[in-house]
Amino acid sequence: MDHKTLAAYDSDAAAFAQDWHDQPAPSDLHAVVRRFFRPGRTADIGCGSGREVAWLAANGFPAAGYDPSEGLLREARSRYPRLEFAAAALPDLTGVPDGSFDNVLCETVIMHLGRAAIAPSVARLLAILRPGGVLYLSWRVTAGADQRDSHGRLYAAFDPALVTGALASAAILLDEETVSASSGKAIHRIVACKDAP
Repeated sequence: MDHKTLAAYDSDAAAFAQDWHDQPAPSDLHAVVRRFFRPGRTADIGCGSGREVAWLAANGFPAAGYDPSEGLLREARSRYPRLEFAAAALPDLTGVPDGSFDNVLCETVIMHLGRAAIAPSVARLLAILRPGGVLYLSWRVTAGADQRDSHGRLYAAFDPALVTGALASAAILLDEETVSASSGKAIHRIVACKDAP
C-alpha cells in the first residue's frame, strides 16, 4: 500500500468513513455480487469502514473485512462490532491463508498501489480463493499519469492488461468500464472465476 495513502486514511479515518456512509448505496456493485458470487465465505480486501462487509453479511455472504488502515478498522469495528475485521495489506495479505474464501471483493483499492504491486496483488487475491471461487475487482480509472488528491492519496494510472495478465489462469466473467452508482466516478471492474485444479 502506498504510504502517503495509508497515512491519509489513518489521519482522517472518521471523516472518510462518514463520507462513504453518506454516499448512495452501490446498487451496481450489489447487483454484480448477487449475479456472480457463490454462497460461502467472502473476504472484503480493503474494506475501509466496513459498509460492504455489513451488506455482504446481511445478504447471505458470511464476510470478513481486511484493511491496512488501523484508523479505518477502528471505524469498522465501532460501526459493526459483531462482524470480523483484521489488518492485512496488499500485495502480501499476511495472515490471510491461501484457499480460504469462496468469494473475494476488492472494490476500488488497487489504484492506491504502485504499478509494480498491482500484478502481485491480483495474483494474491486469486490465491486466497478456493478452486471455483469468484473475484470481484475494481479500480478508479485515472487517465494519463498517476495523480494524488488533496489528501495525498495515490490514484495510479495503469494499463488494465496488468490486471488481466495476472488473471490469465482464471476465467473472466465480466470486464467493463462504468460509472460507480455510489461515488459517481469512472471505474473499471472485472469478475473472474478461479479455475478448479
